[in-house]
This record gives sequence, C-alpha cells and structure tokens, in this order.
Amino acid sequence: MAVFTSAGAKVLLIKAPPATFDAAGYTALKATAIEVGEVSDLGDTPSRVYDVVPWRNISNRGESKAKGGYTLGSQTITVGIDPDDAGQDLVDAATEDDDPYSVIISHPRLGDICSRALVMGGPKSYGDVNTVATRQITLEHTIVSQDEDGLVYIPPA
Repeated sequence: MAVFTSAGAKVLLIKAPPATFDAAGYTALKATAIEVGEVSDLGDTPSRVYDVVPWRNISNRGESKAKGGYTLGSQTITVGIDPDDAGQDLVDAATEDDDPYSVIISHPRLGDICSRALVMGGPKSYGDVNTVATRQITLEHTIVSQDEDGLVYIPPA
C-alpha cells in the first residue's frame, strides 16, 4: 500500500479553456499555465457529487432514492500572501472576471486533476506576529457544456 502527502503539488491557473476537454487538451494548455505560489492547503479537489432525489410512495410509505444532478464542488485553497507572485495576481484578475478559468491541480505522484472553475476570491487573514498572512481562495468548479463537465484526470507520467 502506498499513500502520499500533497508535497510537490501545484495549483496552475489559465484564463483560456483547453482546445478539447480531454487529457490532450489540458496537457497542451499546461504549457501556458501560471502557478499560484505559496499554496499551503489544496482543500477538496473537484469530483462529481450527486444529489439524492427521494420519492415516497404513499401506498407503502417507504422512501426510494435515485441519483439526481451533480455538482463538481467547491475548493478552498490556502495561500501565503505574496504581492510579487504572478499566480496570485492572476487570482485577483480572475476574481473580477465572470468567466471560468482552467485549473490544473498537479501532483507529482498522483497526476493532474483538470477542470474549469469560477474564481470567487476569498478573505485575507494577517494573523498575529507568529503567523503567516494568508488568503483563502474559493474555486467553484463548473461544467463546460450540457454534454460534458470538463473534469479530466491525467495519470502521472
């Protein structure tokens, strides 16, 4: 059994969508990505989470359930504030932009998780004399069309 920490993982942000929503499209896009620096916590990475649709038949009182729609979820990333970091500058620009950005969570041993997300911004905490000034950045992962969600996993090379 092998388990891994998040050591070596990176958050990459790109304004443009990939040419295709598959491994090839995101791999090509990765060359233009800007890394968000000083990430200390990745939060929950995107994944399909389905809604439960309950139905109660009055003749037998029992509840049956079905899978309904799904969300790709939210992700809150913690970064140490660095005013000279190009990735954090892009986060600021993306926060003011209504369009989704391409996000690649790249792990050296676990591969890449790629998606499109709205960058929602987040609060800053300057803490005290013994803490690093941080920022919580929220990403709202979103589908790319009615036919595909754009969530792609690329295994490690």
